[in-house]
Amino acid sequence: MVTEMAATLLEPCALPNFVETPFVRRIVERSLAYIAAGFPVHFRGNSGTGKTTLAFHLASKLGRPVVLIHGDDQFSTSDLVGSENGYRSRKVIDNFIHSVLKTEEDMDRKWVDNRLTVACKYGFSMVYDEFTRSRPEANNVLLSVLQEKMLDMPTGRDSDGYVSVHPQFNAIFTSNPEEYAGVYRSQDALRDRMVTLDLDHFDMETEVAITISKTGLDLQDAEKIVLIVRSLRESGVCEFAPTCRGCIMIGKTLRLLGGTADAADPDFRQLCADILSSESSRLGNNSQSAKVREVINRLIDQYC
Repeated sequence: MVTEMAATLLEPCALPNFVETPFVRRIVERSLAYIAAGFPVHFRGNSGTGKTTLAFHLASKLGRPVVLIHGDDQFSTSDLVGSENGYRSRKVIDNFIHSVLKTEEDMDRKWVDNRLTVACKYGFSMVYDEFTRSRPEANNVLLSVLQEKMLDMPTGRDSDGYVSVHPQFNAIFTSNPEEYAGVYRSQDALRDRMVTLDLDHFDMETEVAITISKTGLDLQDAEKIVLIVRSLRESGVCEFAPTCRGCIMIGKTLRLLGGTADAADPDFRQLCADILSSESSRLGNNSQSAKVREVINRLIDQYC
């Protein structure tokens, strides 16, 4: 049906190993209610807070094929809507009378719908990941889509000047805070058309469940790692607070090495130091990294 976009459509299947604790379930239920009421949902939060995974999980609950768009600084409106791409040629040869040869040839530009247009026309769910990494002017086309349910089309397209948005179309957005590098400030008019949920770090139960699900560690080791990461996050020595992603990185590598979360295991200490200090300090400040490593070692002694 949509041959040009077949490679970009994702089936609305549940994510493998997705952890839905009561903490996560409350977010999902609220989000589904907003979408049912006709409002797009926007997950905003720091890196590692599960925005994209949650967006895909929410999309799977809607039961529609998913169109995925990644925000990009080089985006223009045509990257969302479509453009004239290549040429279509037609040639007719008339040799009905053997002594007379007639040839008729014409050539025109071929229009190709892009992802937003496909989602609007066929009622797919659109996940626009990190949409504020696209320039604000590229996202202007979304204003009428989200409010008036009309997609304005370029005049060069061989059709009406707009597309009516399918009633089953849904939009889910994710973004980092504006202070992140490479992030643009979104238009106020666009933010006003969506419900923004600010995601913080998960609760203890959810972080432990995620760590077990993603690493295969037992409950005891997973709890120790999560306690170290959460305590480091709350210590105030980190330039950037470590996330559950740090728990997963430690857990996966530890299991690969066949180790355990034990203070007497030098490999475990080194893993925590490498992963958590690199995740929480981005300026290459040696004295800052030394402070973070000192706190990490103290927390390992405390919890392991």
